[in-house]
Amino acid sequence: MKQLILIRHGESEWNKLNLFTGWTDVDLTEAGRKEAYEAGLLLKKEGFRPQMCYTSYLKRAVRTLNQVLEAMDMDYLPVEKSWRLNEKSYGAIQGLNKADTAKKYGDDQVLLWRRSFDVQPPALDLHDERSPRMDPRYAELSDSEIPLTESLKDTIARLMPYYKDVILKAFDRYNSVMVVAHGNSLRGIVKELRDMTNEEIIKFNIPTAVPYIFEFNDQMQLQKHYFLGDPEEIRKKMESVANQAKKK
Repeated sequence: MKQLILIRHGESEWNKLNLFTGWTDVDLTEAGRKEAYEAGLLLKKEGFRPQMCYTSYLKRAVRTLNQVLEAMDMDYLPVEKSWRLNEKSYGAIQGLNKADTAKKYGDDQVLLWRRSFDVQPPALDLHDERSPRMDPRYAELSDSEIPLTESLKDTIARLMPYYKDVILKAFDRYNSVMVVAHGNSLRGIVKELRDMTNEEIIKFNIPTAVPYIFEFNDQMQLQKHYFLGDPEEIRKKMESVANQAKKK
């Protein structure tokens, strides 16, 4: 049997403030660090032993992974980082409060920006201070690769080559692989694995810091998938994600 462990980062400082985050590099809250550590304890208790880890360039994912590995006593594991695992770019609405934005533009418009499959939020200017072009960690990217806004469709398109060429191929060497990333980048992987429609994936909420396990046979055919943890707590977390951008 082969296992893929997906984990969305723990609560971030901007999650707590209900702000659109995207590629903005914000840290975890104390609660986020705690839930990440608890996810690691749960994985250890249930006998999971990942052999290779992948994460994004954003510290909320990197530090979630660090907390998970510390709790598992597996800090030694190899880790590869890629910008392709970054969260969806929310463009010019990055840094805005989700509920206030819904008041200004309406729930329906904000829902399209957040959760439609192919509608992009307003774009950043390439040289806006919030643009990845201004961040040295993305110096390797050409201007055409820099996402100034993205839909979920765009996020999946830049993610999937990395998923197929790197993460999937890791199973040639390893039986258990862990990916710690973001709600929208992980949706791309889930959509592929579960063969979900565009409509199904935009309604699917991934809770913070809850291990999502995919089990495969030796031919990498999916056998089952499940969240690890208390079902009621997981349901509450999913509802919380779904309700973030509603007008208060």
